[in-house]
Amino acid sequence: MKKVGIICGGFSSEFDISVKSATTIRDNFPNQFDPYLIYLTHDGWEIEVNGTKFPFDPIQFSASIGGVIMKIDLAIVYIHGDPGENGKIQAFLEMQQIPYINSGPLASELSFDKWFCNQFLKGFGIRVADSIYLRSQKEVVDVDQIISRLGLPVFVKPCDSGSSYGIARVDDIDQLADAINGAFQEGRTVVIEAFLKGTEVTCGVYRTKAEVRALPLTEIVSKKAFFDYEAKYLGLSEEITPARVSDEVTAKVQAISKEIYQLMQLRSIVRIDFMVVDDAPFVIEVNTTPGFSSESIVPKMIKSAGGTIKEFWTEILDAEREN
Repeated sequence: MKKVGIICGGFSSEFDISVKSATTIRDNFPNQFDPYLIYLTHDGWEIEVNGTKFPFDPIQFSASIGGVIMKIDLAIVYIHGDPGENGKIQAFLEMQQIPYINSGPLASELSFDKWFCNQFLKGFGIRVADSIYLRSQKEVVDVDQIISRLGLPVFVKPCDSGSSYGIARVDDIDQLADAINGAFQEGRTVVIEAFLKGTEVTCGVYRTKAEVRALPLTEIVSKKAFFDYEAKYLGLSEEITPARVSDEVTAKVQAISKEIYQLMQLRSIVRIDFMVVDDAPFVIEVNTTPGFSSESIVPKMIKSAGGTIKEFWTEILDAEREN
């Protein structure tokens, strides 16, 4: 039976969320595989076997369990944030010629940086919010110029962070400097985006042997000012699947999502967030490692589509074997 290592943890604020996602995947994995959690921390690598953690050799991609070498045949990177969602682990696996099921290093790094990703998509005619890019905390910020161009409110986001860490909605010009400083605590660069007033929806996309397939849309109604960490993970939002939008809007969002999936050469499961303004979808963010815990959106999409998590991962693994 082929052994699959689900790599989780990582170096970012999303460590615990990553472990929850990976655990959900392991507990619902196809029967023809033998899945294990592989934890990555600043202290090194460990693999969990029957509830016990053992040191893991990332070069040989194996561990000694009771004196017997157990080699992992295939990897799934499920680290939210650094160093998984940004493609570093994928690049390492490629150097070691270890097969994995994820978007590659380039696509992962591009999607992880919100500003660069949106500029890439904009070049293909895909709508995104107007934005201003800040490369360093030392950069001189002309607050009046920002507000003159983007108006209020604006969203301030770290370009290279996930789970809405460091994101702030700014309704008053006096809040902008603190919001920028807060964003730089989570990311190396920051993007300030114009506010889009509309309906927030998100679309899961993955590849089967036959096609690139879009899942039912989920509508996000946050009880906070926006869909922040508390709204995502602490129940302060309403997530409605399928989304309460027209069939025409649903078809548009799903078509754009599949186009992005192929343009960026993405693999496995991806979730793409949109704001629909007057029936026009604007891309907010591309997530190549979307949350997969019991509280997460993608498992709810799968259920709405009439499937199970086990069937879903079976389709992905079958598609990968074809490539």
